Formats: sequence, structure tokens, C-alpha cells
Amino acid sequence: MDMPEKLNEGIDSWNTVMLLYHSALKEVGTKLEILNDEFQHVHQYNPIEYIKSRIKTPESIVKKLRRNGYESTIDNMVNYVNDIAGIRIVCSFTSDIYRMADMIGKQNDLTVVWVKDYFKNPKDSGYKSYHMLVTVPIFLSDRVVDTKVEIQIRTIAMDFWASLEHKIYYKFEGNAPDYISEDLKECADIVSMLDAKMLSLNKAILEAKKAEQ
Repeated sequence: MDMPEKLNEGIDSWNTVMLLYHSALKEVGTKLEILNDEFQHVHQYNPIEYIKSRIKTPESIVKKLRRNGYESTIDNMVNYVNDIAGIRIVCSFTSDIYRMADMIGKQNDLTVVWVKDYFKNPKDSGYKSYHMLVTVPIFLSDRVVDTKVEIQIRTIAMDFWASLEHKIYYKFEGNAPDYISEDLKECADIVSMLDAKMLSLNKAILEAKKAEQ
């Protein structure tokens, strides 16, 4: 894949930066797997259904910089694009969202830069998720570099809805017809009802099992 013009100027810097982001994804991904394994060991339950990770393409990075009024430089990319390295944690139940966020926040070698709780405060579109921007130290041969990773935590139902919204957003370049936006918002309400019902059902199952013991 060809790199956008201005990012091409500093090929060595570009390769180093990409190494950092790929390494940061590995570090955070390993931490999440260990937390999930420990939770399974202690509670006989996996809070994580699956994990997705990705690195933004050069084209997407440049597009985001331009949209926000920045020149396409390595420095601007590192300073102003927070989601170059992204990890999405998909859970079964809404109760797992804050459980995972709490466990991540307690990792001594991760620094939480900010949190955006779109679960409690959904976007106008109906989008729900829990976002954390963290930095993780990457140990190179001659230095340590704190590298940003955006973590999104959501349920399976939220992830299905968000995937559809993403496709619609890019299909219409952010200007979907009103009737589609309204239907999408209605689907978001249905997803919330489904998540609440599934959480309630899971609690009932756990209580029934306790009663049998």
C-alpha cells in the first residue's frame, strides 16, 4: 500500500512509529488475554467474548488529520490521532463493560489518559460503547516510548449495531437520509432493551443455580 505523500517524507520515522503501534497492540492484547484467563480461573467465567485489534491505514490517518485541520506529518499523527492503534473488547453482558474497564485501569504499567462513557451517555445516533485511551511503555533497545492505544468495550449487540452504523456512515459520507438515521436510532433502542433483558436473564440463571446448591 502506498503511503500518502507527506507521510512518505519520513520513511524511517514512519516505520519506527508503526513498529511502536504494532508493539503496543501486542502488549495490551496479551494483558487482556491474561486478565480473561485469570477471571476464568477464579470465577469460572469469561467476561470477554472476543477481541479485535487493528492499525489505521495511512489513508485513514491522513483523512482524519485533514478533517481536523492538521497537516499530514508524523508529529501531528502521533500527537492528534489517538486511535491509530485500536483494540475492541466485546463482552456478553453490559455488567462486563465496567468490570473490564476497572481491571484495565488497575494495570500498573498502563496509564489511562481519558475515558469516554458512551454507554451511560450515548451519542445522538444511538451509539453506545465505553472508550479508554491508554498509553503503554514500549521498551526499545535504546529508549522507552509511551505509546497510545484506544480501547473500546461493548457488548455483542452493541458491536453488531456499531458495525452497521459504520457501514452506513461511509456509504453516505456522514449524511445518511433522515429515515435511515431514524431507523438506526430505533435499532439502538432495541439493542439496549435486548442487552437489559439478556443481563436480567443471566442473573436469573445464576440465582437458580445457587438455589439448587
